[in-house]
Amino acid sequence: MKNIVRLRYWWFIISLLIIVPGAISLGLYGLRLGIDFSGGALWDIQFIERQQDQLNTETIGQVFVANGFPDPRVQISQSTVDGKQVAGVLVRTKRLSGTDSAVEQDRILTALQKDNGQVRLASLQSVGETVSAESTRSAVVAVIGACVAILIYLTIAFRRAPHPLRYGVCAIIAMVHDVLVVIGAASILGVLTNLEIDALFLTAVLTVISFSVHDTIVVFDRIRENLLARRSGESFDDIVNHSIVQTMPRSINTQLTTLFTLVALLMFGGSTVYHFVLILMIGLLSGTYSSIFNAAQLLVVWENREWERWFGKKNDSEPATA
Repeated sequence: MKNIVRLRYWWFIISLLIIVPGAISLGLYGLRLGIDFSGGALWDIQFIERQQDQLNTETIGQVFVANGFPDPRVQISQSTVDGKQVAGVLVRTKRLSGTDSAVEQDRILTALQKDNGQVRLASLQSVGETVSAESTRSAVVAVIGACVAILIYLTIAFRRAPHPLRYGVCAIIAMVHDVLVVIGAASILGVLTNLEIDALFLTAVLTVISFSVHDTIVVFDRIRENLLARRSGESFDDIVNHSIVQTMPRSINTQLTTLFTLVALLMFGGSTVYHFVLILMIGLLSGTYSSIFNAAQLLVVWENREWERWFGKKNDSEPATA
């Protein structure tokens, strides 16, 4: 691992192999949109006299279909009431009618009580199409705005280094890598564990972006310092490699402290934050990897203008130009 930069194309291949399964899942299944982005109603129903293994999602779904809610999505859940674990379900349906919503709720609860005993409606969220469309636009604007702000900030912060714009662009590319990893993982988890894309997921993505950029800045800052103290005959590749070796223990140790906290939350935080924490963990690992093995390596590729060799425009014997 002493010459990390020399293996940069292997790191790029590993990144590609990580992204491809998620991209395939996105193409085949897409994302499982939650109520915040797709609109509709989310029922949180508790079964006071039943255990989780006594609940049948198909039977519960048929109750909703029979009462005017086609294609319901039923998911077993568990919550705590007065210190006791209570079995329940989360059901996503079409939006309730404004005038008869109370009647529709009573009809559903009455039908469920016939075969399941006491039933309680813990919460009912309803989001219209206009609100969900606005949520989608806001999510896109938030991510794009974060990218632009990061690009401007890094270009200004590294203005004393040669080619400061490169640092911002490479950080954005590494960040996009992490976002693709997270979105691909969300698609796969949507198929395997019914993970839904909601406002909490957007919070996780923005947090992952901050993790990624923070770690990338640590590496870039050391590259800048070593460039300013550059010795005669020292290549850019050597400077980047030396900078990575210097900052890698710090990057890994810093992220490990966060990872330990997330593991504790994953184990003891309950089902409410389970998917949120899981996405954060995936993004944290991806961000640590991309800052060391993607962002810094892209600086070397750019400095050496290696794409000219890819397309046969420069011989290996020709000196690299900055």
